[in-house]
Amino acid sequence: MTKTVLIVDDEKDIRDLLAYNLSKEGFAVLTAAEGNEAIKMIEDHPVGLVVLDIMMPGLDGYEVCKQIRANEKTANLPILFLTAKSAELDQLLALELGADDYIQKPVSPRILVARVKSVLRRSNENTPILPEDHAAEKVSIDDLEVDRGTYRVKLSGKELFFPRKEFELLFYLVSHPGRVFSRDALLNHVWGDGAFVVERTVDVHIFKVRDKLGKMGERIETVKGVGYRFVN
Repeated sequence: MTKTVLIVDDEKDIRDLLAYNLSKEGFAVLTAAEGNEAIKMIEDHPVGLVVLDIMMPGLDGYEVCKQIRANEKTANLPILFLTAKSAELDQLLALELGADDYIQKPVSPRILVARVKSVLRRSNENTPILPEDHAAEKVSIDDLEVDRGTYRVKLSGKELFFPRKEFELLFYLVSHPGRVFSRDALLNHVWGDGAFVVERTVDVHIFKVRDKLGKMGERIETVKGVGYRFVN
């Protein structure tokens, strides 16, 4: 199935160049010049990945990323930031907001296409596939139920919304209760070896998971100097 890539950048030359090269590789391509237009396109079209600039008129790239991740229908949509902003803090903020990759301009179209394919490949590898009998892989601990077959989390019977990375992090911890995982191990499992992420990204996602779980979140313990574990 042909994937549709949405390119969001206020520079027409960049949109045209990337659209041409992605089209040559078999992708369907949409373009938007600013954030509000991008949000509308995502609502109206089956977008498979977003290439997103940061500095744009109207909604900037950070705000677009926030809105995508806050919407349950698009929370798992792969996002690749392509920006001239090179400061480490800018990269960290993008990743903490849920970006799947971060590339600095200028970049060759061939590299960009390769990174798009890499992000989509990692995304597809993390997509849940139900076996033929539709038996879901599920972990239940007290009032917490985490179902990887449907990507649903329930606490005391109430369904909680977790974007894919937060879900994978929670499922990995609760399915190995008592075991301590380093940040590197969690990065490799949840984000994959080829992802451009840093250890602080794990800490931010752990904070979000704990916050959503309330009292139950206290059972995700920090092991100082090592990493995290879920206490059964």
